[in-house]
Amino acid sequence: MLSQCQIASAVEALDNAEKSRSQTALLSLQYPQMTLDDAYAIQAAWVKQKKAAGRQTIGWKIGLTSKAMQYALNIETPDSGVLLDDMLFDDGATIPATRFIQPRIEAELAFIMKTSLKGPNVSVKEVLNATEFVVPALEILDTRILRSDPASGKARTIMDTVSDNAANAGIILGSQFLRPENGDLRWMGAIVSRNAVVEETGLGAGVLNHPARGIAWLANRLAHYGDSIEAGQIVLAGSFIRPIEARHGDTIFADYGPHGSVSCFFE
Repeated sequence: MLSQCQIASAVEALDNAEKSRSQTALLSLQYPQMTLDDAYAIQAAWVKQKKAAGRQTIGWKIGLTSKAMQYALNIETPDSGVLLDDMLFDDGATIPATRFIQPRIEAELAFIMKTSLKGPNVSVKEVLNATEFVVPALEILDTRILRSDPASGKARTIMDTVSDNAANAGIILGSQFLRPENGDLRWMGAIVSRNAVVEETGLGAGVLNHPARGIAWLANRLAHYGDSIEAGQIVLAGSFIRPIEARHGDTIFADYGPHGSVSCFFE
């Protein structure tokens, strides 16, 4: 278990990396003894520091919900991070070139909550009943931690990703809202293009067989820390595509068919 001094040092490294747009070394190498609880403690301390500086929580993101991503990191569980108000961009937004380090894009469904969800034992049905709307969304990922150590070649682990607020950096919501009872979310998906070339396609079923299942997992996990999903919050349910690199000059367009579209441009 990490000491408070080690947690503070990790937060400082992450914050400096974000501000300088220069990635920091793997925390999992620096602290090989760190646990998943340590990683969430680092995340919580970093978010607390951001909120003390004026940021506000607007919701949560869930990651590593697809089998492909879980296999890639050799894990069997999703992870989560916190959405803050400065992460929210308008549909069609231009993303400044100086904002992120190595941005990538994922397509997913965002749940807008009408009532709170507090675990344990939250079910998919309870998630759907607590949801006001489901909205097409893009998540911008960024990594304040190196993807691999240059000397050893060791890859980033879930400890690094969780500490790094689950690589969370931005969110773009579409303008077409769906009430959850009016569609089968397993079949709600997108065709995602970069500069008019299709890069990825996917369906909501790719997220734990139902995108609401990840939100139930989150509510139940948060209960262990005395926390909950609150009414009015946005919850990103997890990506059903592999991340797409967003380079300078790229336009990302996600076509959700009858459910609208969402896009952004990277300077």
